[in-house]
Amino acid sequence: MKKLINNLLQNHSLIYKVIIYVLTVFLIVFMLPKGGKFKYDYFKGKPWQYENYIAPFNFAIQKSQEEIDKEILSIEKSSKKYFIYNESVYNDVKVSFRERINSSNLLEGSLVILKDKGEEIIDQIYIIGYIDNESENVLSNSSDFVILKKGSVATEVNKKRLIKSKDLLNLINSNLQDVSNQEEKSLLLNILSNIVVPNVTFDSDFTQKIKQSEIDNISYTKGLVSENELIIIKGDIVEGRKLEALNSIKKELESQVWSKSNYNWIVFGYSILVALAILMLFLFLRKYRLEIYNDNNKITLIFLNVLLMVFLVTVVVKYDAKYIYAVPLCILPIILKAFFDARLGLFSHVLTVLILGFVVPNSFEFIFLQIIAGIVTILTVSELYKRVNLFTSIGQITLIYMIAYVAFTIIQEGNALNIKFFYFGLFAFNGLLAFLATLLILVYEKVFGLVSDVSLLELSNTNTPLLRLLAEKAPGTFQHSVQVANLAEAAANEIGANSMLVRTGALYHDIGKLESPMYFTENQSTNVNPHDELSNKDSAKIIINHVIYGIELARKYKLPDRLIDFIRTHHGTSLVYYFYKKELELNESQMEINHFKYPGPKPFSKETAILMICDAAEAASKSIRDLSAQKIDDLIDKIVSKQVDEDQFINAEINFKEIELVKKVVKKKLKNIYQLRIEYPE
Repeated sequence: MKKLINNLLQNHSLIYKVIIYVLTVFLIVFMLPKGGKFKYDYFKGKPWQYENYIAPFNFAIQKSQEEIDKEILSIEKSSKKYFIYNESVYNDVKVSFRERINSSNLLEGSLVILKDKGEEIIDQIYIIGYIDNESENVLSNSSDFVILKKGSVATEVNKKRLIKSKDLLNLINSNLQDVSNQEEKSLLLNILSNIVVPNVTFDSDFTQKIKQSEIDNISYTKGLVSENELIIIKGDIVEGRKLEALNSIKKELESQVWSKSNYNWIVFGYSILVALAILMLFLFLRKYRLEIYNDNNKITLIFLNVLLMVFLVTVVVKYDAKYIYAVPLCILPIILKAFFDARLGLFSHVLTVLILGFVVPNSFEFIFLQIIAGIVTILTVSELYKRVNLFTSIGQITLIYMIAYVAFTIIQEGNALNIKFFYFGLFAFNGLLAFLATLLILVYEKVFGLVSDVSLLELSNTNTPLLRLLAEKAPGTFQHSVQVANLAEAAANEIGANSMLVRTGALYHDIGKLESPMYFTENQSTNVNPHDELSNKDSAKIIINHVIYGIELARKYKLPDRLIDFIRTHHGTSLVYYFYKKELELNESQMEINHFKYPGPKPFSKETAILMICDAAEAASKSIRDLSAQKIDDLIDKIVSKQVDEDQFINAEINFKEIELVKKVVKKKLKNIYQLRIEYPE
């Protein structure tokens, strides 16, 4: 048991990676929409590249969703509106009219005439019907004819014959033209105006029921393909009825595969493909990014982002696949490039897109668009701390999406008339969402303790507490750090390294000198040198300890590990040469060289290698008297040659050509700093 626990503890990092691997594969397979796949790939407007395809069984040709939507829209436009005719209102109005006219003080002869005239007008109003105000709005949006329901009888009538409120007064007045007595006319008009009420209302429930019945009866097929019927010949263009037949057989076969209790086999197939893709990412990290592979924190960040992208796409596919291009997949390479490098960002993006290609419609188009957009992201997104750079890059990515979509549409449709501007809106929305990358970067920095260019910009501000403390207590070291930062930044720009990272690292590389600033010559303002009272070994120990104390101080102020690497490696495993030579002169036989050697490690990146060169060059340049251009050239050549001979750059990803470029930049900058001039003859 004890041996087992020891083995687990010794291999905990590998066990964690296995857990991450298995969990990632499981979650991706769980999230992916699963179903059978048609074994042939084909595209509208392109030749059929396989052998002649014959129908394996009878099947119906399915209508496209666009055709079905058109039929539904046609039904909604042409469906009749149903109105209810209330006969009791007509009877009640007549009774009310008779009561009011009989109670008037008219003479018998006039009463009979006005009574007949009033009932005649009421009959005209209600012969078709008087529609209420709310139903008038429905009537205005209906076809010319509507259905009027009187009890169990439904009659089609012209909507113009229905009396509306605005027409009522005109109808009454026109029928009262032959009444000469104004008093009698006013009386009749007043009675009718008060008793006539609408008796026709819109029957929304019945109308909707009839419309839904028509929609439900829509046929989703438009033809039949018989077994052994030739669907398409090799080389034929996939279009028209051939395309419709292929789409239909594809749906039928995928449905059959999924319905025949093959769930476990399909899941097994997906698991193998996803496992292979994720394994490729692990192998890439193991072979080319070992420092990331060994850091489980970074491994977790990478796979978390892959899972996030897969989750977003699968959610959209399950909801409505037409919104698939609203998902900002380019966030993945932006984030990984910000924290790691472009190559890892692109590799992860491509693998993620290939995984998603299993489940999205038009997979070839999707994969092509997303990979092109990922490449553009890697090529354009840089220096995220400059907001205009991110804005410009996302604008370029959005433009590439649009151009590629137009190209695919032209290929598939044969012209540019069928371009759907809806997709342009999706691409623009995708670009807006891509700005969330900056927010995610800040979150990941806090959660995973990593650092991006945005944070580097903040840390490079000389008003940060630690740099302000360095400027106050060790002003000479502070000025030295600023000069080294300028040299290193220029050198990094020359060879394509991360200039913001190396500049920030250079500003903090000597913070360990805060422990005993007066033991370093740049901070000695008098001729008193405290090393005069110490042995060479003790002096060397104080000098070496500034690296160790710098690491402790950086951790105290919560500097990210990427900056601590510069403190740890800026002297590599070199010697404290001054005190080493002095001790060698005094006691050559009993001297331990390790007492005068920095603990390392050696630089392991371009940026840390640049800092080592620039730090040594700037410090050494101050020890030369009567500076000249030739002396600076010789000094830099000597320093770098010594570092190369000591294998200080053996672990760094920097070649001899880049080292020469760094030397060239350092020489030029130092000459500018000291404002060297050619010597004129007297």
